[in-house]
Amino acid sequence: MPAAQLPLSKQLAYACGMIGWSIMTNLIIVMLPYFYLPPSNAGLIPLVPQLLVFGVFNIMSLIAASGRFVDALFDPFIASLSDKSNNKQGRRIPFMKWAVVPAILFCSLTFYPPVKGESITNAIWLTFTLIGFFMGATTYIIPYNALLPELARTGAEKVRLSSLQQFGFVIGIIISALVNNFADLLQHIFHTPNRDTAVQYTVLGLCVFAGLAMLVPVLAIDEKKYSRSLPSHLPLLSAIRLTFSNSNFKYYLISDFSYYMALSIISSGLLFFVKVLLRLPESMGGLLMAVMVLFSLVFYPLINYLSKKIGKKPIMLFSFGWLSLIFVAIFFLGKLPLSPKAQVYILVLSTSFPLASLGILPNAILAEIAENDAKKTGENSEGMFFAVKYLFVKLGQTLGIALFAFLTVYGKDPGHDYGLRLNGICGCVLCILALVFFSRFRERRGDI
Repeated sequence: MPAAQLPLSKQLAYACGMIGWSIMTNLIIVMLPYFYLPPSNAGLIPLVPQLLVFGVFNIMSLIAASGRFVDALFDPFIASLSDKSNNKQGRRIPFMKWAVVPAILFCSLTFYPPVKGESITNAIWLTFTLIGFFMGATTYIIPYNALLPELARTGAEKVRLSSLQQFGFVIGIIISALVNNFADLLQHIFHTPNRDTAVQYTVLGLCVFAGLAMLVPVLAIDEKKYSRSLPSHLPLLSAIRLTFSNSNFKYYLISDFSYYMALSIISSGLLFFVKVLLRLPESMGGLLMAVMVLFSLVFYPLINYLSKKIGKKPIMLFSFGWLSLIFVAIFFLGKLPLSPKAQVYILVLSTSFPLASLGILPNAILAEIAENDAKKTGENSEGMFFAVKYLFVKLGQTLGIALFAFLTVYGKDPGHDYGLRLNGICGCVLCILALVFFSRFRERRGDI
């Protein structure tokens, strides 16, 4: 019996899961460096020492890398369990269900360090809470993404479901970027004396809300009704080798890695760019992020239309090239002959198209890669393809955060900001690398 077609209400329920995951993940990306290593004019106190290890890496870089390293090892393990699962409720939903509570718990605890001030104890605490959060988030997102090619049948359906998924992702970005705005509101209503306490309460509330959103697809979608995929029988290492034997996937993977590393630089640096380079209040960071992602929604119908007419690859290449120019502009922020607000609004509005296209198309492309590979090999290893993708996404995010944190050594305060500006040059180089590697990708027009 063929699987039932997924109705719009269930597609929206599926997108809700991405809203929750995006909120928590972007809380870590956006707020972690700012909360633990704030600029001098932020009203927060540093919580970990700005020490260099081996004369190169600062503590924040090593913490981010260690959490993601453990998580990266965990990704293929969860993917393999999910691909091979014979659970009567389905291969994906049961894993997602049990991941929600650990994700809420450890994301919240990340922003509740035991010592109120610079301390190695806080660094150790942060390492273990990040590992716990990343493992919980992985247990959710790998099976969640593997559902996409199983719920959507045609290339057009995959783009549509991926568009809704990306809509959920950008809603999560907006909500997480408004942390400082929510904290301002808490301070105003409850007269909270300490800025860090207001931020902590805000993070806790957002984590609970995110967890509830993650439960929506778990409760709303009957996996057995809408998916008819069969368990894979490949051992873990064989499944990993199978994904890397796909040359198209390798080009996709490297470009995706470079893009997410660059994107993490923007996400981690936004509050710094606003507060230090432009001397604007940090509460504007949330507003700017909201404007950027909401304006990106304008381009969703255009991207869906163009992907059918000219293919996904040309849009991806244009987006990587355009984004590389935007990173160059970051280097000159605060020095251009325009008001600070004009500079930053031009920047965020210019980012909207590549943010939309690089949010919608990659998952739709990967769903097609996994589906074509399954037809060719007879093995349903969708989870492993998405696991390897997210392993590289997380490595890219980790190295992006680590690179940003490392460059703060060369200046992150007003009048001493060279480290922040260098992030623009690094982001430009990463986007050019993504463009070069994706130019080798071979798109099958039959998948459009």
